[in-house]
Amino acid sequence: MAYLMIVDDDADFAEAAAEVLAHAGHEVEVRTDIDQALASMEKRRPDLVVLDVMFPHDDAAGFGLARRMRSEDSPFRDVRILMLTAINQRFPLGFSVNDIQSYWLPVSDFLEKPVDLDALVERVNTLLGGGGQRAQDPREQRA
Repeated sequence: MAYLMIVDDDADFAEAAAEVLAHAGHEVEVRTDIDQALASMEKRRPDLVVLDVMFPHDDAAGFGLARRMRSEDSPFRDVRILMLTAINQRFPLGFSVNDIQSYWLPVSDFLEKPVDLDALVERVNTLLGGGGQRAQDPREQRA
């Protein structure tokens, strides 16, 4: 069983996602605020973070958290990050898995909202190595 954290200001979506991920055998914590998420991570390091991009106070807050997690001195540098977002619907940026790189989009994988919850479970399990255990980050496998 992996310990997951969902960081998304959409509490209804986050709770629904947490429910299906818990049903799939994971322990899941939901945080609707970036600062709450960081405080929780410092108490208990997650195996994977499901992270939204846009928050009410900052349309790019999720990018900021991902960059902080990937910084050289971060204890969360190797935590997998699955970014979920509707940013492509709001802004014509066209983010996709092809944009994943160490600075621009420093995440392990990317899914566009609205997200099919079965697809979310499948993607989380893939990132965790299929059985809900920690696996090598896909960014490392590409090198």
